[in-house]
Amino acid sequence: MTAPTKPPHSHPADAGSDAPLTQPLQELAQPLQETVIDWFDENARDLPWRRPEAGPWGVMVSEFMLQQTPVNRVLPVYEQWLARWPRPADLAKEAPGEAVRAWGRLGYPRRALRLHGAAVAIAERHGGDVPTDHAQLLALPGIGEYTAAAVASFAYGQRHPVLDTNVRRVLARAVTGVQYPPNATTAAERKLARALLPDDERTAARWAAASMELGALVCTAKNESCHRCPIATQCAWRLAGKPEHDGPPRRGQTYAGTDRQVRGKLLAVLREAHTPVPQAALDRVWHEPVQRARALDGLVADGLVEPLPGGMYRLPLT
Repeated sequence: MTAPTKPPHSHPADAGSDAPLTQPLQELAQPLQETVIDWFDENARDLPWRRPEAGPWGVMVSEFMLQQTPVNRVLPVYEQWLARWPRPADLAKEAPGEAVRAWGRLGYPRRALRLHGAAVAIAERHGGDVPTDHAQLLALPGIGEYTAAAVASFAYGQRHPVLDTNVRRVLARAVTGVQYPPNATTAAERKLARALLPDDERTAARWAAASMELGALVCTAKNESCHRCPIATQCAWRLAGKPEHDGPPRRGQTYAGTDRQVRGKLLAVLREAHTPVPQAALDRVWHEPVQRARALDGLVADGLVEPLPGGMYRLPLT
């Protein structure tokens, strides 16, 4: 289906509020869904977690790894992870430190501990199978609103609003008419996402994946490719002349010289070692002692590093 040549009558900025769904938004929803899904059918990337053989566990692993991390960095770690731990019970049998070790340089390594904790809970509570019920997914350690909805949708074809950064940006531009969504997900965004969900479960799951892919490949945060966008003629932001963002400043991410960088260097030493590491070996990775000590203390507090008597350290065993 091709996109309509005229936009709906209006794109209310508060379309996601508690007010009833407006007629213009009702008229927008189905053409938007169908156009984006048609585009996805032709342009979706062939990613391993989208293949049937990935199964629910493969989907869950990908969702943990893809948070704040690009696909090209995730792919090799994902494949190694699934080869080593093809089921949650396989990971649950290992020490949590092994999950941190296998996480490599993906960043934000607490995700590895959370995924390990989820695997243990799946093995203990659900017979080793990723639960199908959204509430049970949400009850797993380390699983938040987004991840529960994503696994239920992508692994089990259920009807849930899946709001990652890419989807939020697509909806902000196409429907609300602003360049960027708020820094944190709002109730208004959730309301809008629910309003735009197709009624059919299979179609809703497809819409979730398609809108996410559109944000990842076309409606990007910078240098968006409106000339390639299937809904360009419907996009409220484009039709308004692409006004500049006038909300709170967008938070940029820095790395060089930060505690995050120091933490990464300390963890790299511990990942390479299969026996406890002395303090002196960790001291060599960063020149500034106060920042180094603060980073190491943070790793211990987060459960990523286990201190031992005699000034020795290792990845956690429990």
